[in-house]
Amino acid sequence: MAINTSRRAALKNMVGSAALLSSPMTLTEAFAASDKALGPELKGRIKQSVCRWCYSKIPLEDLAREAKAMGLQSIELLGPNDWPIIQKHGLTCALPNGAGMGIEKGFNNPIYHDDLVASYEALFPKLVEAGLNTVICFSGNRKGISDEEGLVNCTIGLKRLMPSAEKYKITLIMELLNSRVNHKDYQADKSAWGVELCKRVGSERFKLLYDIYHMQIMEGDIIATIKRDHQYFGHYHTGGVPGRAEIDDTQELNYPAIMKAIVETGYQGYVAQEFIPKRPDPIASLKQAVEICDV
Repeated sequence: MAINTSRRAALKNMVGSAALLSSPMTLTEAFAASDKALGPELKGRIKQSVCRWCYSKIPLEDLAREAKAMGLQSIELLGPNDWPIIQKHGLTCALPNGAGMGIEKGFNNPIYHDDLVASYEALFPKLVEAGLNTVICFSGNRKGISDEEGLVNCTIGLKRLMPSAEKYKITLIMELLNSRVNHKDYQADKSAWGVELCKRVGSERFKLLYDIYHMQIMEGDIIATIKRDHQYFGHYHTGGVPGRAEIDDTQELNYPAIMKAIVETGYQGYVAQEFIPKRPDPIASLKQAVEICDV
């Protein structure tokens, strides 16, 4: 008779045996209990993260425990004070908060360049010390700045940072956001604009955060865009459209198909869940999303 020597099978046998000895539960119930104790056995072709702000009502320690149990590898959009909290639970911060002045004041306006460069250069050593290698950044709002002028200004500001980013091996990742619903006047609101910026900056240490929710609102054509421009995308975010709710069949995007397209590009980074749970149990919604994206 063949013996299953996998670690999971062995642990299931031990847990199941112990359960049967201590209670009258059936073998099926014992195996179910062991699966719950061990956490989900995900395919893992997509490394998954979750954005902290969507679960801000849950203490970070509790969210970290739940995230680990459901197979997530990261909680992101956190600052330096929070990194040790998740790391002690075996999680990383796939995309840390930036060091700038928020979404509206970004690299498209030269008046912010000195402060942005100084703040990011001060953050880089902290990222390295924590074992992290990415950080988010933003274009900023237009405020009358044309798309071409915004590209020129962002290129100038970001090129000032690239030598330091390359020295510390930190990748700056600029988020693409919609300017139609959530972030009125934001400049980096189209993937083509972001791709052109990547080409002008000309460094592997600058990439885009392709937020699927935001780009579905602005331009659609998600899978074709991923297949065509994936080399410029250093991170992905999810979200149900419309309403940024759960990513199941209550919304219009086919997330399993999108995840398969990402896998087919050879992408090795993270996909972060960034929807706002609408149901009474937010953790159940997050667990469902993890399973949907585990293709």
